[in-house]
Amino acid sequence: MTGGAAGGAAALDAAGAYRRTMRLLAKLPVLDAWNAIADEELVSHTDARDLLGTLERVSEKARQNTSARFAAKSTERVEGEGGWEGRRFIDAPPVLRRVPDAEAAAVAASLGEYRETLAQDRLPLLRRYAIQDVAFRVVGTGSVGLRSYVVLLLDHRGEPLVLQVKEARPSALLPHLPGAGFKAPDTAHEGQRVVSGQKRMQVVSDFLLGWTTVDGRPFQVRQFRNRKGSVDPAALSSEQLDDYGRMTGALLARAHAHSADPRLMAGYCGKSDELDEAMARFATAYADRTEADHALLVRAVKEGRIAAEAGV
Repeated sequence: MTGGAAGGAAALDAAGAYRRTMRLLAKLPVLDAWNAIADEELVSHTDARDLLGTLERVSEKARQNTSARFAAKSTERVEGEGGWEGRRFIDAPPVLRRVPDAEAAAVAASLGEYRETLAQDRLPLLRRYAIQDVAFRVVGTGSVGLRSYVVLLLDHRGEPLVLQVKEARPSALLPHLPGAGFKAPDTAHEGQRVVSGQKRMQVVSDFLLGWTTVDGRPFQVRQFRNRKGSVDPAALSSEQLDDYGRMTGALLARAHAHSADPRLMAGYCGKSDELDEAMARFATAYADRTEADHALLVRAVKEGRIAAEAGV
């Protein structure tokens, strides 16, 4: 974790960068604000030059984070009819496991509905792939307990494309909207809601992002391991952590400006640092609570009250 003085300073920097960036966007013409601060401008915009080396390493690692690399480690060759060779997932519990044929068939069939959610120019690409296998794969801590599948597709040369079919649940904020004076929106499909939010918030989204339904449950669909990368805040020095805070604050402001009028957001933030300090206090308290919860979990595992497997 990044609690303590360094974490608090980074949180304050992030909040300040958010407010300043939102005020900048509020002063621009609508189209200019929408397209402002391209990714390649973020370092100079937030004066985050101490992060340059880290960002270059993350970018290089992300370029290798592909479906082909995942498939090479997580699948094996199988011989089909007439000697043709395909591939299938290898059981690797508890993270990856094969599923019964009926469950796999339901997931595979749902990709028909998924195709209907994509832009027409994406369909010729998908038609060049054939579904090979389906497996269940446990994902991040925020999605543990939800259904999440990986679907292996191969082209005519046997090159893989892996799609993730991930269960979409209602927003955790939904029950609190009436109390805050907002009407709860009518959501026809939770997967569509998640995808729409991602496309609105991200400057560049996965071009195969869509949604579907499996056994009556809503799912989002996206490429798995689509050259994604991330910075590990726990590995940063205090100087880099401040830069990281400013960059994430600016990124969040840019994303929010795509979903709400930046003039309204800038007015809410105000001109003083009162909001900055409130957000920093919340972030520090949240980090402290997370560390305390983790300590309780470790104790429960040590005492045998909770079963856990280390090193997964």
